[in-house]
Amino acid sequence: MAEYAEKRVCISGAGQSAVGRPSRKSALQLTLDACLAAIEDAGLTPGEIDGLTTYPGPVGEGGFSPVGATETMIALGLQPRWVGASTEGHAHMGAIFSAIQAIASGMCRHVLVFRTVAEASARMRARESSLMGGPGRSRATRGNAWAAPYNALSAGNIYALYAQAYFAKYGATSAQLGAIAVNGRNMAALNPNAIYREKITLDDYLASRFISTPLRLYDCDTHIDGSTAILLSHRDTARDMKRTPIEIEAMGMSIGGLGIGLHQGDFSSLPADKAGEMLWSRTDLRPKDLDVAQIYDGFSILTLLWLEALQICKRGEAAAFVEGGTRIGLTGDLPMNTSGGQLSAGRFHGYGHIFEACTQLWGRAGERQVPGAKLCAVANGGYGYGALLLKRG
Repeated sequence: MAEYAEKRVCISGAGQSAVGRPSRKSALQLTLDACLAAIEDAGLTPGEIDGLTTYPGPVGEGGFSPVGATETMIALGLQPRWVGASTEGHAHMGAIFSAIQAIASGMCRHVLVFRTVAEASARMRARESSLMGGPGRSRATRGNAWAAPYNALSAGNIYALYAQAYFAKYGATSAQLGAIAVNGRNMAALNPNAIYREKITLDDYLASRFISTPLRLYDCDTHIDGSTAILLSHRDTARDMKRTPIEIEAMGMSIGGLGIGLHQGDFSSLPADKAGEMLWSRTDLRPKDLDVAQIYDGFSILTLLWLEALQICKRGEAAAFVEGGTRIGLTGDLPMNTSGGQLSAGRFHGYGHIFEACTQLWGRAGERQVPGAKLCAVANGGYGYGALLLKRG
């Protein structure tokens, strides 16, 4: 197997701020909390950080991305040699992949990647702040222009179509889909930094109101204020690290047209398939080798589609795999979304999943620790798609 760029890079530290709904801290302070925690976690100092990037860069509306690289650089006193540009491409993972390439090419040695959200505070000020193109918006653009005129003002309306199509094609049921939400809440009950820690039952799930049929309240992720930071370093620096770094075994990426309103196929799969194919083409390991998985759950249907895109389940079999929650529970075949995921721990647009993967592989997840976890798959994205295969060193 060739030595791809990611094999020359490792994760040396990870940090996460306290999560609030909303938080009393500013978005910048939450960012600094997470970044300093990641730097300290690696046993480094701010002066040793020579690369910095974030996803997607500062976006003023809705608390989606209120803090950019420049203000973070100044506040931390960093002097980076490389600063990543905001990326559309493979969406949430774009900053991670760009940082890997920068380190592998020799441009820098330690890159701090952060993701900050303040959507809970934004929704406190204006409930429609997270809508895609509705009240208060002068113009719907890009993919929203094809959805907002038909009153599809949330991504939930879009992915409800995918859920409906998946149910119709494969005979999946609400009870099967609900197992993802119930499992997430069970895991969140063991995570002190999760927003929703009270367990729910499948009956609770089925009794919850519909948001966009067939998606219910518990199928939708939750807005939060918080920040997560991941520190990537060149593999050669491992001997200088505070702990054994996490190896990046493989990565995969792809992008489709959903972000601009282009939907292809029968709505029962995503272009994430290509990311899964790329991931497994860059390693000799296989899905059966996984000990734990952190699978994107912006909406629960995305988790089913990602399980199939990552070849963990065959096409149309993911719903049966998660049914009852036994296989994806802590003692199951493949413990999944062990932080509570975005459905219960809070929406970091997938960066919480990366943080949890590190937490599991470093064996510091406390009550939710998967015994002996050595290999974890992480999948992020609903419009652009990225996946990582992380291995304990």
